[in-house]
Amino acid sequence: MNALTRIWHDGRPAERAAYVVGAVLFVSGLVHAIVLLGTGGSWLGPLSMRKAVTFGLSFGLTLASVAWATSFLTVRPRWRAVLLGAFGVASIVEVALVSMQAWRGVPSHFNFETPFDNVVSMTLAAGGGVLILTVVGFTVAAVVEPGPDAPSLRLAIRAGLVVLVVALATGAVMIARGVVEARGGDPQLAYTTAGSLKPLHAVAMHAILVLPGLAWLLRFTRWPEAHRLRVVKIAVTADALLTAVIGVESFTGVSPFGAPLPVLALSILAAVALAGTGLYALSGIEPGIRFVRISDGKARGR
Repeated sequence: MNALTRIWHDGRPAERAAYVVGAVLFVSGLVHAIVLLGTGGSWLGPLSMRKAVTFGLSFGLTLASVAWATSFLTVRPRWRAVLLGAFGVASIVEVALVSMQAWRGVPSHFNFETPFDNVVSMTLAAGGGVLILTVVGFTVAAVVEPGPDAPSLRLAIRAGLVVLVVALATGAVMIARGVVEARGGDPQLAYTTAGSLKPLHAVAMHAILVLPGLAWLLRFTRWPEAHRLRVVKIAVTADALLTAVIGVESFTGVSPFGAPLPVLALSILAAVALAGTGLYALSGIEPGIRFVRISDGKARGR
């Protein structure tokens, strides 16, 4: 618990604000889940309250993850605040507009029926563009700047950001495909076409939490950094393999659960390997080892 509270106390103002906003968005997703369950609404279709649930939970978790993971980067304070602030505002807009449209009982994306709905759809698309630009900015900083002292944490953050770019770029492709079909007069095909990429979007979205989280847990073990780096490399490889397999399936229109047996076995193997690194890290944690951040934004264990 000390380690978790230290994340808040050591956080810069922009990071603390992101944690608070992320928590609010996450709670909004939970509230909508309760409403959906309580009303017996459908979990399927563009009019489902499910979208308010998934957007709230996913953006809340992603915003907090990005704020935490990038806190280890040696980025100029003003640049960090601008990037994180833009990501936070875009996250709020995305969740708020999707939730509003769900309560109105109309589709949030690919909906050009009225001038107002057209503005909402275009704003959601623009928000996605802002999200991509901010994550690309953090990714460039992660590659160019020195970053954390520990190679394992540095690799995990870089890999997590790259996979997050893949997730957001996939979302952009989903929107582009859907807009083309909807503008062409077939909104139903727009949802079907965009929906085929959802598995890739979902799988890639939270690598920014999983990979840096693994590297962070490893800092509470007594294993040498060389060993921690090997574990993180296994996790990064497994995550990349899983993302690649799901990506090929998504772009070829194959359901992850309906893929040929060898392909399904490969994705399962990658998922098990990724989960295994997390369990391995947990098994090595020893009480009394603390993880602290030093003043220059880098990190070390003691």
